[in-house]
Amino acid sequence: MKKIVCFISLGFISLLSIKSKAQAVNDTIQTNASLQQCIQYAIVHQPLVQQALIDQQIVETEIKSKLADWYPQLSLGLNYQNNFRPPVADFGGSIVNTTTYNTSNAGLQLTQNIFDRDVLLASHTAKDIRTQVRQFTEVDKIVLAVSVTQAFYAVLLNEKQIDLTTEDIKRLQRSLKDAYSQYQAGLVDKIDYKRATISLNNSLSQKKGQEDSLKAKYSVLKLAMGYPDSSSLQLEFDSVKLQNEIYIDTTQGVNYDNRVEYRLFQTQRRLLEQNVRYNKLSYFPTISAYGAYNANFFNNSFSKLYSQNYPTSWAGIQLSLPIFQGFKRTENIKGAELLYKQSEYSLIGIKDTINTQYEQALATYKSNLYNYGIFDENLKLATEVYNTLEVQYKAGIKTYLDVITAEDDLRAAEIAYTNALYQILISKVTVQKALGIVQY
Repeated sequence: MKKIVCFISLGFISLLSIKSKAQAVNDTIQTNASLQQCIQYAIVHQPLVQQALIDQQIVETEIKSKLADWYPQLSLGLNYQNNFRPPVADFGGSIVNTTTYNTSNAGLQLTQNIFDRDVLLASHTAKDIRTQVRQFTEVDKIVLAVSVTQAFYAVLLNEKQIDLTTEDIKRLQRSLKDAYSQYQAGLVDKIDYKRATISLNNSLSQKKGQEDSLKAKYSVLKLAMGYPDSSSLQLEFDSVKLQNEIYIDTTQGVNYDNRVEYRLFQTQRRLLEQNVRYNKLSYFPTISAYGAYNANFFNNSFSKLYSQNYPTSWAGIQLSLPIFQGFKRTENIKGAELLYKQSEYSLIGIKDTINTQYEQALATYKSNLYNYGIFDENLKLATEVYNTLEVQYKAGIKTYLDVITAEDDLRAAEIAYTNALYQILISKVTVQKALGIVQY
């Protein structure tokens, strides 16, 4: 569909520049950055967005250039000519010069378009072209906002995983200390504290990998934002607030007008309709008015050339109408009408695509929401089991193997809960995108 619009616009008008609505942001974020700050920074600094804005400015000049054809076109011409051998003519048997050795003229010519289908198309489509370029920009900003959001949550998830591993290391260090104390007291053999040492080493290695991964995910976020890779960036988030933001109304239906892609397609259909009208206008004449004033000077002596003026002037109307072009105009009209008719079926396809995207996004969100509830309950149970077994182990009731198993269950429950939380946040953004309500 985009190719069709380019076909319509290429010969007449391209796109229009619009001013960015985003507020000016410093080259770096000085404080801990919230999600909204990251998105706003990306809107202002992301190179692809900036390139699009420059393209719009270029196209605005093209629009103004084409619309300028409605204004009167005034031109000035100056000429001097020396006739070494002036032309001659036979007048009643006498050969005489038809002009002087020196001639000069200065002329003003004025033309005014009255009816021209190219300029009419430029006038009729200018509004839709402006709408279209805003919609293309909106699509880019929505995609950018979603990308930044996903990268933002990926960083937070990694940081949370590091926090969980750090807490796990603290628990393992306490367990190792307790196991070694009981071994020193002769209550257990060395197997318990060796198992604790193995688990602790595994967690330390896991944390190192998570820290390395965090650097890569920050780089991905900076790239999405257009943020200098050499500058530091710290994120701000509230765990309680994040938990409160996971919910969305799942009963609302799709409003096609909220989707910029649907509105963009409607704009493109209007441009196709204008293309049909443009081709039908090929049966109408091109009409323009014109006028001219010329100052003419003739003299055999150059020094006296401009001593007397012999002016001429005229005005008129010009009409141009091709009579027969081998049925070219008829076929062009048929082709434009078929393109417009084809767009009706594309409109149905777009609606079906939007509905499918929403149903898929909603299904994923509901599944993640269900998993979040299950893992939340599992985390509470695993915490309770671990705390109980830790106390029983210290009292000599349970073995250290029971403690290790409970600790593994707790760590798995914490990881599953954290992953579920961020997965539901990401799937919520996907639902918002499908509904056309992404904020940026």
